[in-house]
Amino acid sequence: MDIDDILREVDPSSDGVPSGTRDLQALTRRWVAERSAPELLDWPADGLFERVSDRVKRQIEKVEDMTGDMDPKTNFALIVIQTELERYKFLVRSYLRVRIAKIDKHTLHYLSTQELRDRLSPMELAYATRHQALLHNHYLSSFLASFPPQLQNLNDTAGNVSMIDAPDLDAAVFVRMLRDRDVHGRGTDADNSLPAENGDVLILRWSSAKAMVDDGDAELV
Repeated sequence: MDIDDILREVDPSSDGVPSGTRDLQALTRRWVAERSAPELLDWPADGLFERVSDRVKRQIEKVEDMTGDMDPKTNFALIVIQTELERYKFLVRSYLRVRIAKIDKHTLHYLSTQELRDRLSPMELAYATRHQALLHNHYLSSFLASFPPQLQNLNDTAGNVSMIDAPDLDAAVFVRMLRDRDVHGRGTDADNSLPAENGDVLILRWSSAKAMVDDGDAELV
């Protein structure tokens, strides 16, 4: 029995490749993109995270069932499953931590409009709402209560100056082109356009790259 036979026995639905490879690749791309983007990206709306979570639960149950079996072949299969499981768990934890860090840093920003709220998962929205409520109550008990009522809001926009701290959309990001197209970049002194080919890696302001990433013409790296 060779390695392909063992892998097929671990995952009978595959032909030498685990059935979760596509979801793993999608999760990896979303993790890389979330770490690279200066603002919170949309929560996966295709059920990716739910499928990954379900797969992790099933793999944990399989590990528990196989633990204690002294058969060498089963032990090797157990190592394969545990390795895959740890890879999934690392990506899930890191992906969530990056998103929570962004929510913590700019909570009011992501709660300010419905469009930004839609980027959060239901649990993230509940977390952000509770986080902001606790923070506001802390500020009130510490010093805000001594201010006049009109100065106690944390989202004041008087004088056309917003108190809501927002991500820097002009931060630089690296993108890999997925299609041939012209790229328009906004510069400090002047804007510029240049042709880009599939596979090219460019550095742009996020405000210039976001539309391409949203359209699927490029991906963050």
